[in-house]
Amino acid sequence: MIEAVGLSKRYGEKLAVDGISFTVRPGAVTGFLGPNGAGKSTTMRMVVGLDAPTAGSVRVNGKAYRHHAAPLHEVGILLDAKAVHPNRSARDHLRCVAATHGISPKRVDAVIETTGLGPVAGKRAGQFSLGMGQRLGIATALLGDPETLILDEPVNGLDPEGVIWVRTLARQLGAQGRTVFISSHLMSEMSQTADHLIVLGRGRVLADKPMSQFIAESSGTVTRVRSPQASELAQALAGPQTSITVLEPGLLRVTGVDSAQIGDLAAAHGWALHENTPLQKSLEDAFLALTEGAVEYRSASMSEAGRQS
Repeated sequence: MIEAVGLSKRYGEKLAVDGISFTVRPGAVTGFLGPNGAGKSTTMRMVVGLDAPTAGSVRVNGKAYRHHAAPLHEVGILLDAKAVHPNRSARDHLRCVAATHGISPKRVDAVIETTGLGPVAGKRAGQFSLGMGQRLGIATALLGDPETLILDEPVNGLDPEGVIWVRTLARQLGAQGRTVFISSHLMSEMSQTADHLIVLGRGRVLADKPMSQFIAESSGTVTRVRSPQASELAQALAGPQTSITVLEPGLLRVTGVDSAQIGDLAAAHGWALHENTPLQKSLEDAFLALTEGAVEYRSASMSEAGRQS
């Protein structure tokens, strides 16, 4: 279990994390989301003692990380997969880490097999692709068979098979009763992996709730509408609370008006509807709606970029 209370971190004038409190519970996968600059990596670094909080505290399995006599058995960490001596082989790296905690060579062999590193275990880590480096980082995190796993962007650089493997591994570990705390920018993947979400924005907790509840409570409704009179329908539906996207000729994605209202409007004008389907909002839809006002680094649209050039 991870428990943060009033956790803050300031770098000079920059308040990266602003008095956040949350609990990551065992027996589930907790997703950690937020725009770039929201404070996610800083928070994870404070959890494992790499950064000292300016205020507040955080405990892992009942005590501060630095107070654990054998931290590798308590917490498995993947924050930077590149933190490996480039001239060591994957097997030698794992053996060196294992030796610091009296972990047997058999456990090294087990995590090599679990993470699919067998064919490259004798290869120097500096020659690894990004994806294989991620697998080595996950193998290191699993080495002590810990009760708590903290994985920052674990699917970065992995191929589709590797992404599915990480998803399956995370869910298996959660089902075993372990605490799994995982961040990712891949919303589609997080929606299939996490049971619970903690969302940061500008260093503050914006949401802390089950995945299903987070999506269900997202404001607005989404409907897919197909009609020969799609242009006329779009004009009639236009308003300050409505967003309409033309997916293709005759097909609209309407946000902010439910399917019953759309059906009534079409009937009143005698317009045909070939489809009027309510859609469940995706995790990405819900995340973007929640964090719209908490994005620190925002890209200009192509039209804006053209005007500025």
